[in-house]
Amino acid sequence: MEKTVPREELLQQFSCLLGDWIPKDARLVIAFNGYYLHCLPGHDDHKWIDGQPVQAGSIAATVLKQREKTGVMIDPTLYGNETYAIGYPIDINGEPAALVVILPPAYETAKSAPLRLLTGKLDDEWYPVPVEQITHIESFQKKTFFYTECGQFSISNTLKELEKRLPEIFLRIHRSYIVNTSCIQRISRDFSSNLVVTLTDGTELPVSQSYVNEVKCVLGF
Repeated sequence: MEKTVPREELLQQFSCLLGDWIPKDARLVIAFNGYYLHCLPGHDDHKWIDGQPVQAGSIAATVLKQREKTGVMIDPTLYGNETYAIGYPIDINGEPAALVVILPPAYETAKSAPLRLLTGKLDDEWYPVPVEQITHIESFQKKTFFYTECGQFSISNTLKELEKRLPEIFLRIHRSYIVNTSCIQRISRDFSSNLVVTLTDGTELPVSQSYVNEVKCVLGF
């Protein structure tokens, strides 16, 4: 018969393991069987209560459903302020659970250096790809893909997350697209006079009205 480890002991183990790298004012939350088990001390603690149900659309719910690492900006309408969190799939006594590290608000302003590569999934294998080889990144049906000469790769990050971490050669042109400006071959207009970006591989991407001014400013036309 398998030994059942008390949840308090599990929480303490996670706290010790992660204590060396998470900020002191970060919060550690575990979601299990549809409820939050506990949270360790952190900012804005009154928002989290042991036994509170996991809300649909939250990072914990996403991790429990997809069983993969997930990073998102938490909706400020739910949590009072926009905060970055990272969720990890774990098991508690053989049952699926989610470990969520909620970082302090200052995390985004003190972010690390621009990404040098993205690791994408293709045919159940993962490939680290230098960002300069990526022509564009797309969000489609709540999934994110990046493209290179070798094909299409899936990635767990959202465009909003990537936009903050990618080097300056990448430009957001649409709610669904980020492009590598070094891969832009030309910019034209369609029949409705909307801007269209054509990449060196022939891919045509629309520029939405909300990004037109930024695109013109960055590309200088």
